[in-house]
Amino acid sequence: MINIPLLKQITEIAGAPGYEQRVRELIINEVTPLVDRISVDNMGNVTAFKKGKSSSKKIMIAAHMDEIGFMVTHIDDNGFVRFHTLGGFDPKTLTAQRVIIHGKKDLIGVMGSKPIHVMSADERNKVPKTTDYFIDLGMSKEEVEKHVEIGNPITRQRELIEMGDCVNAKSIDNRVAVFILIEMLKNLDTPDYDLYGVFTVQEEVGIRGASVATQTIQPDFGINLDTTIAFDVPGAPAHEKVTQLGKGAAIKIMDSRTICDYRMVAFMKHTADSNKITWQPEILTAGGTDTMALQQMTAGGSIAGSISIPTRHIHQVIEMAHKQDIKDCIDLLGKCVTSLANYNWDFRRI
Repeated sequence: MINIPLLKQITEIAGAPGYEQRVRELIINEVTPLVDRISVDNMGNVTAFKKGKSSSKKIMIAAHMDEIGFMVTHIDDNGFVRFHTLGGFDPKTLTAQRVIIHGKKDLIGVMGSKPIHVMSADERNKVPKTTDYFIDLGMSKEEVEKHVEIGNPITRQRELIEMGDCVNAKSIDNRVAVFILIEMLKNLDTPDYDLYGVFTVQEEVGIRGASVATQTIQPDFGINLDTTIAFDVPGAPAHEKVTQLGKGAAIKIMDSRTICDYRMVAFMKHTADSNKITWQPEILTAGGTDTMALQQMTAGGSIAGSISIPTRHIHQVIEMAHKQDIKDCIDLLGKCVTSLANYNWDFRRI
């Protein structure tokens, strides 16, 4: 159904915000044969350009390549490493996890904290903070400092596995969108308009790469690709589910940073229905995406929206997406970029 070996490679490779070198190289190697030209800007965004049937308009597709991670801030006298988070973490998800410090060489470490056996009653009942954790490399300070220095990036260590109809990995957010954009380009003949597929950097720390890339490209149409919450689990109220696994590609209506252009929402729904692609609506009241940059960082704004991939357990090392949903997102994206010219984009159209 989908190319699991490629998705596994993309999700497992390191790429913390601002340190996307490894995943960027992988992307360039995969995408270069598929497009007319590749460029990398000063921030590290990768833009894959494919000539369209018409150059009268520009389509920009964004998929951020960074993953949540950490940065080394201190090495104490016993060799334990303190860190700062890069992106949003629920501190309790750090418990008992393995990480990789990317210094002069990669070193595996574990997230340590105070053992429950020696916690006071108050400590056992309190909500954990990221500052309660440290990284144990099993080395002395002298050994650690041979390989690690302040400012080194840190990523989480976890492989992708298949679970039933789903895939489970550390960085489905947002490597599954990187995968979707690559797979769409493999199947794409000629888009309606000049297409700029941008693999953006530093989304997890403030939509930074997409803002820069959009200012350069100045698109007329913007389509973002990112994960979204699937809170379809025991005890979840129906109104909090946002999306559900196995119910198709999610068409974003809004998130906390963007109200998607109603014309783009209608276009995506029409395109999905016309091509018998399963879809579901998405309203995400907390959490922003590169959709904001696509919409706002071009003169006069772009007609922007987002195809979202429903994901359970988001911002954990056990993120889960349904294989058919991923396939639906690939299909919907491909149909969208080859159907834009035939749609009525009249601003007055409801």
